[in-house]
Amino acid sequence: MPHMRILLVDDEPALRELLRVTLESADIAVEEAGSALEAQAVLRRQLPDLIVLDLRMPGMSGLELCRQLKADPLTEPIPIVLLTGAEPEEARAAQRSGVAALVRKPFSPLELLGVIERLSGRSPVPVKPRRPRPGEEEVLLYARDLRHLLEIERAQRRLLSDSYLETVSALAAALETKDGATRAHSQRVERYARELLEVIAPASAADPSFEYGFLLHDIGKIGIPDAVLLKAGPLTRSERKLMQRHTVIGEQMLAGVAVLQGPGLHIVRSHHERWDGKGYPDALGGEEIALGARVFAVADALDAMTSNRPYRRALSWRTARDEIVAQSGKQFDPQVVEAFREREQALEDVRRELAAA
Repeated sequence: MPHMRILLVDDEPALRELLRVTLESADIAVEEAGSALEAQAVLRRQLPDLIVLDLRMPGMSGLELCRQLKADPLTEPIPIVLLTGAEPEEARAAQRSGVAALVRKPFSPLELLGVIERLSGRSPVPVKPRRPRPGEEEVLLYARDLRHLLEIERAQRRLLSDSYLETVSALAAALETKDGATRAHSQRVERYARELLEVIAPASAADPSFEYGFLLHDIGKIGIPDAVLLKAGPLTRSERKLMQRHTVIGEQMLAGVAVLQGPGLHIVRSHHERWDGKGYPDALGGEEIALGARVFAVADALDAMTSNRPYRRALSWRTARDEIVAQSGKQFDPQVVEAFREREQALEDVRRELAAA
């Protein structure tokens, strides 16, 4: 919900619209009035936290309305910001009427927002200080300031996204502390999968849902007992079925995470499906398997074969490559295998980079 409500009183509809967009972007609810009479009707219904009032309007002027409001005990405490392009004498008369602040036209919407934030005690939106050029039209000021607000919002979203990714990476790393032999596995497979995805579907490589799905693919192993997860020998049939549950457990754990909806959850659930339909948990085949899961299957197998596991030593890169190529059209999507062959050198470079780190 908005943190505050203001009443905006001005006879210019275009100006009200521009100011409303600016203020609502800062989480301020705006009620509009095109005249003093309309403003009085609004005030009878509900009192705002602050009033922004134009000085010169047809009929009752903003100055007259301000004097009335300050004479009424009910509305006297409400701060009033007066918009004025008036002569100095009129401005002085406005100040004597009890306004909390004067904003002279032409003004920047961010300047007005700063005044509102100051009067309300809210944390201010950062404003780049600048003076309007001589003769600069108000609409240009508004357009520039709205663009600045969008830049602020985008920067805040980037910070939130970065923080979310750091949290997800920490969660993946915490999971890997259960199994020292697969330490940094999530970081490696995420990089491998991203390399492959950039060949097959470059537009999807920028979708954060894929990245989070790659990182959190094994999160369901939290629900697998260590006696099974860390067993040095082959798993029994019942243990294998229990281990295979980690894909469904992971999907259930992450089902409420908005950024994972779609591709991310498909990766978590389906990364052990096979192109030939012999995988789990749903025995999907071919293009029934989500693209992210088909890509990840190759990345995951590559890392599994080239890493030490409780039940065997790591295989050589060449052995792993030959096995992936041999499984084209069987375990793996042929298109993904072709992408692997195309980017093999880049994948080896990723392996060396993360090993060195």
